[in-house]
Amino acid sequence: MTDSLELSEDAPELGVHGLIAQSVRTLADEPSLEQTLARTAELAVALVDGCDAAGISFVARGGRIETPAATDDVARRGDELQYALGEGPCLDAVRDAEVVSAPDLADDPRWSRWGSRVVEELGVRSMLCVQLFTTETRHGALNLYATEPHAFPEGDYYLATTFAAVAAAAVAAARTEEQLESAVQTRTIIGQAQGLMMERYKISATQAFSVLSRLSQEGNVRLADVARRVVDERTLPGA
Repeated sequence: MTDSLELSEDAPELGVHGLIAQSVRTLADEPSLEQTLARTAELAVALVDGCDAAGISFVARGGRIETPAATDDVARRGDELQYALGEGPCLDAVRDAEVVSAPDLADDPRWSRWGSRVVEELGVRSMLCVQLFTTETRHGALNLYATEPHAFPEGDYYLATTFAAVAAAAVAAARTEEQLESAVQTRTIIGQAQGLMMERYKISATQAFSVLSRLSQEGNVRLADVARRVVDERTLPGA
């Protein structure tokens, strides 16, 4: 979890646009994707009246849905129960609807198995879930939990959906930056491995890269991992 969220003292007087602008600045300051996700969940609780906990659902590779960030165990467990049971408002938001409201989970027939469990086990009574689109192929939902029924009136929908759009953009930017950093690190380690091989075996850069590629294919191992072993062990794998 990141450090506790600090909103300006005049936050109540900022209005929706002011709160969103402050959220943009806050999310832009986060140094990593993991911290951006954690801060997004914290901001949701701080910005939306009645919200006691928040989680973020994302569709991972293979279609599996997971929660990479949550403010506490209530939100994380509430999300995980939905994945396990295959029903719940966050799944509906991920798959179908822009906004899914659950005013009173103690009396909601849409998710009877999940609803009864979160009420009894977690003390959750209402939810508001909003879609998060970060790319055409990667999407998820922002899941807001409350211990009181009818905690999210329709007036909260605009703030929640606007904040979700801001958060999605911040998450997409953080993911892109992380991927670029990873690519730079990968190129660096491969270049180091090539240099070591060129010096030791008196071969060209092209020949060194061909050897690394062959070892990667034969061992079904990522090229970067093969290169890292060469750099760490100062020898070819299996040599």
